[in-house]
Amino acid sequence: MTLDEVRKKYLDFFEKREHVLIESASLLPKEDSTTLFTSSGMQPLISYFLGEKHPKGVRLVDSQRCFRAEDIEEVGDNRHTTFFEMLGNFSFGDYFKEEQLPWLYEFLTDEIGLDSNKLYITVFDGDEKAGIPKDTESFDIWKKLLGGSERISYYGAKYNWWSRSGSPENMPVGEPGGPDTEVFYDFATMHDKSFGKECHPNCECGRFVEIGNAVFMEYIKKEDGSFAHLPAKNVDFGGGLERITAASNDDSDIFNIDVFSAGIKKIEKASSKSYDKNKKAFRIIADHIRAGEHIIADGVTPSNTEQGYVLRRLIRRAVRYADKLGIKLSELASGNEEINKEEEKFRRTLEKGLREFDKLIDKGNISGDDAFILFTTHGFPLELTLELALEKNLTVDEKGFRDKMKKHQELSRAGAEQKFKGGLADTGEQSTKYHTATHLLLQALKDVLGNSVVQKGSNITGERLRFDFSWSEKLTDEERQKVEDTVNQKIKEGLVVTSEETDGRIIYTIGNKEEKYSVEPCGGPHVKNTSELGEFKIKKQESVSAGVRRIKAVLE
Repeated sequence: MTLDEVRKKYLDFFEKREHVLIESASLLPKEDSTTLFTSSGMQPLISYFLGEKHPKGVRLVDSQRCFRAEDIEEVGDNRHTTFFEMLGNFSFGDYFKEEQLPWLYEFLTDEIGLDSNKLYITVFDGDEKAGIPKDTESFDIWKKLLGGSERISYYGAKYNWWSRSGSPENMPVGEPGGPDTEVFYDFATMHDKSFGKECHPNCECGRFVEIGNAVFMEYIKKEDGSFAHLPAKNVDFGGGLERITAASNDDSDIFNIDVFSAGIKKIEKASSKSYDKNKKAFRIIADHIRAGEHIIADGVTPSNTEQGYVLRRLIRRAVRYADKLGIKLSELASGNEEINKEEEKFRRTLEKGLREFDKLIDKGNISGDDAFILFTTHGFPLELTLELALEKNLTVDEKGFRDKMKKHQELSRAGAEQKFKGGLADTGEQSTKYHTATHLLLQALKDVLGNSVVQKGSNITGERLRFDFSWSEKLTDEERQKVEDTVNQKIKEGLVVTSEETDGRIIYTIGNKEEKYSVEPCGGPHVKNTSELGEFKIKKQESVSAGVRRIKAVLE
């Protein structure tokens, strides 16, 4: 079956059982500040489990787009993806276990055609400390459906309890949760004994793959740490669409389903390499491009914060593995502008960064200072450095890196509160580029607005520049564009940057002796040629005070 066929069968199945179809919510949670992305089907519906009335009724069905950043490192095996669709059916105080489990069994066996003998079930074993009993009701229902109990197992809260915060002891006050029962499909692959002597449904060897999870949302955490019943007993089912599709084809490799196979063939054609011999790289590229395109479609652009940082991490990880295959993402990403721009930005430093990393490994384990340099100078997220180190059986001083990053952020904040010499938070490669760009920006402002323009301050980090200047009015769209175009023209011209000491001051000149574009006293670091800067783009202009305006800009 194809992904679309399975999705349609599921939605039709529950619509026939009086469920109302709802649209997938955005990947960016609107009501939930606890996570960066929508990571489950129930997340956009949390208020309705707590008692709020849903405008479309008590029975709902959907296919929710989800993204789980915590699964990035897991991608590369046969079953993990960062982006996926979660098939969901929900009951807000209507039906419960007696209806849900037979429906689920019927859908999987009759509609999808799965062999019931390949279905394995796990059930909640109870939590004595939390005062929550063993789920014998689900066990008995499954026993009747399967014709025996040999494929049903009890597990504790680690595996068979669901809340946004995990097990009962980790739940905050007011958080809803409940026991769950999970369905696994047995692909009958060879057990890898490195994951344990005996194979079982929750074994990580890949033989058993979870395809569905029915959560019986009926508890809420109280202030004293105990649990009370919610106003109603609710059902929250989530089934991985991609995994169910793989099970329908009895193929343990999720990347063989139709939504991935086309991309896999595209990678094979571009690289002249086979999927069978390069599975990890192919899977990472295919998943990360798909996830990146969905995140971008919901309004995220690559950056160094929050969702933008996760997107940047995805793209740059994909770029690295594409590089291993000797190809570019631009050959695969369907002309996605944001992915292509981020790839080009990263590629400018990737080769140099990898060479620097190779030098570092000669010294042994990676220090926090070295990891920080890889981040600020070469754009390597800590996670990329960790991955590279793992491949070489080395460790990274994560604490040292985070301490260095904290200091860097404190410097940046300090710079935002005062106008200090040169406005530099650090002297890394990117900050140096931005500092040089401020010289071009100042002269471009003078060219467009007149020589009365005076610099009033700057703040520069490795991510952007902020430049204050004397001007009483908002720049028109035409003036703003002229300034931006002027800076980019001087970057394109590849002007030489030189310095000399005069009367105890260092004077920096951009341009040659015959045609000097910018001449200023400055004690900061500079690039040697403007061609190193990249594309200059003004992101924002605003008023700072009377007669002073501010421009925020980036280099791409």
